[in-house]
Parts: sequence; C-alpha cells; structure tokens
Amino acid sequence: MLGVRVRLADEDVSEAIRAPEISQGASTVSAHGPVREALLDLQRQAGGGGGVVLEGRDIGTVVFPDAEVKFFLTASPEIRARRRHEELVAKGKNVTFDETLAEVMERDARDEGRAVAPLRQAEGAVLVDSSSLTIEGTLEVMLAKVRAVSGS
Repeated sequence: MLGVRVRLADEDVSEAIRAPEISQGASTVSAHGPVREALLDLQRQAGGGGGVVLEGRDIGTVVFPDAEVKFFLTASPEIRARRRHEELVAKGKNVTFDETLAEVMERDARDEGRAVAPLRQAEGAVLVDSSSLTIEGTLEVMLAKVRAVSGS
C-alpha cells in the first residue's frame, strides 16, 4: 500500500485496518455522534492545508464540504463486492463472495441510514460510477475534472 501509512505504537497497521471486520466495526462506531465529532477536528487538521486527496463516506458532505473538487465514487454492490473479495483473497483471507457481498450491502444500509452524517452524494460532487471502468479509466475521469478545475 502506497501513500499514507498508519502507525499504532510504532507498528504499521495500514493493512490491518483494511480487514473486513475492522471496516464493519468502523462503520458501526462512526454512527455515534461523539466519535464522529472527535474525528472531525483531526480530519480537518490533517487536510486543512490543502493539496490532499481524501477518501471517506462523509469527506465531501461533512469534513470538507467546500472542497474545490468532490467526487461521489460508486459502483454496483456486486462489483464492489467482487473487487473487495479479489483483494481479500489475494491477501490470503478465506472469505466467500457471498459473505463479502453481504458485508458491502450491510455497511451501505447502515451508513445510508445513520442519523449522524448519513452516506449521500455531496452537493456539487461529480458522480463517478466505476462499475464498468478499470482503475485507470476511473482515474482518468477524475483527473480530467481536476485538470478542468485547476486549469492545467
């Protein structure tokens, strides 16, 4: 994994925090207002200087609603589950596609229905459905928008 590394007590936990059980737990815990409030200041401090690319289910709606460029990146639940399943299997995890699909759908329902900062497309965000796009194709769509905004 390139980019930002996450360390906990001098241990690199960047991969560990992407495990399915952690992802599900984060979704559950983040539904609590006090948790979201505590993280909001940290997120804003981390990205407040600009020049960053952030991803998250409420980055454009809550954390940085005035960002220069916002995307709402989506794909069908089946496509996202297939991609996630392939990623997990490549890491040696013993998970089935059906389990992965159920987790994707459960997390979507929980995040869309939570009272605090529910998952939704931010105002002004560009909708990018990557269901039929490669990673490179998705990146090109997003880069074209960034270039148009930045004039480069």
